[in-house]
Amino acid sequence: MLTAFARAFRTPDLRKKLLFTLGVIVVYRVGTHIPIPGVNYKAVQTCVTEASGNQGLFGLVNMFSGGALLQITIFALGIMPYITASIILQLLTVVIPRLEALKKEGQAGTAKITQYTRYLTVALAILQGTGLVATARSGALFSGCTVAGNIVPDQAIFTTITMVICMTAGTAFVMWLGELITDRGIGNGMSILMFISIAATFPSALWAIKKQGTLAGGWIEFGTVILVGLVMVALVVFVEQAQRRIPVQYAKRMIGRRSYGGTSTYIPLKVNQAGVIPVIFASSLLYIPALIAQFAGGDSGWKRWITANLTKGDHPIYISLYFLLIVFFAFFYVAISFNPEEVADNMKKYGGFIPGIRAGRPTAEYLSYVLNRITWPGSLYLGLIALVPTMALVGFGASQNFPFGGTSILIIVGVGLETVKQIESQLQQRNYEGFLR
Repeated sequence: MLTAFARAFRTPDLRKKLLFTLGVIVVYRVGTHIPIPGVNYKAVQTCVTEASGNQGLFGLVNMFSGGALLQITIFALGIMPYITASIILQLLTVVIPRLEALKKEGQAGTAKITQYTRYLTVALAILQGTGLVATARSGALFSGCTVAGNIVPDQAIFTTITMVICMTAGTAFVMWLGELITDRGIGNGMSILMFISIAATFPSALWAIKKQGTLAGGWIEFGTVILVGLVMVALVVFVEQAQRRIPVQYAKRMIGRRSYGGTSTYIPLKVNQAGVIPVIFASSLLYIPALIAQFAGGDSGWKRWITANLTKGDHPIYISLYFLLIVFFAFFYVAISFNPEEVADNMKKYGGFIPGIRAGRPTAEYLSYVLNRITWPGSLYLGLIALVPTMALVGFGASQNFPFGGTSILIIVGVGLETVKQIESQLQQRNYEGFLR
């Protein structure tokens, strides 16, 4: 990987793309430290210090924003509204025929869906920004902080609207930065910004574990966490690269005097076909009851039950529901993202077949069978990886959003592998040595 980066910096046009990407990343990180108007910055810093390692319901979103959410900066919402909008549009594509038709239209249809995603991102940013401002005004953003009620001293309607507009504009600007990286930089811009946001929280989270440790001044706990992190990275890389290759043979066809087809290829089915989406879905769904209970008034029985069982990451009920939801969403997302009937029809249209399997319906049934078989280990792997933060919470007193666990490791390894592959492919295009040396 380091060799690929070194070769890329020696190539002039790739060096420009890498430097441009680094420049956009610097702008993004600077924006995560600029507070929005109407916020008492000293009170925010006091509450962040008091709530260190105990961020509650907002910990996951804070991780995706690179720590900007709890700082209430212009990039407080980060890339999360765009991720949510993309997932919603992807799910609606299966349900709404118009969106499905746009997806099949090629580049023009994809551009239209991208435009819809941008509009939905702005709408979600307004909604989430309003919720964040309301939470900060009520003091619920930092539960237990002594000065939480002073975070927004001026609670006039004009101040509230200004804060929401600033956060919405910040989200739109982050979306624009991501598209700039995609067009003029290296890799997928949104994925790289998400990578940077998560990686930015690693040093503080690791140092918090060291300060909370008791063995040899916390260095034994620190070293153990680093070792566990390296083992997890190796495991995630191994599973993310694993795939089942289904052989496909194309029959020869004579068109005029030329012969077409007769080639062999394969359909790569990844063990983790769903990626990190099931973990995000499960986390978001489990946050909803706790969020409702936090803002609900009174002291009813259902509120006490949710507070006791669904807000603590080390509770057995929370762990069981989290694991089962991840397995469910893994199968659900694979079912809507991979259509065996469509793949079988395309293969039949171009004269392709799987050796030993008849074309058409038998091919679709065979693909469904194989997909279900490999989704089981993929979903169980996702569930186990996502539970590592919970085990760390019990063993080391770490926060629920452990730096080397679940969502963070899956995203960082996935984005890193994809970026390195893109760099290597562009290097191969520019430095092709040919068959004869």
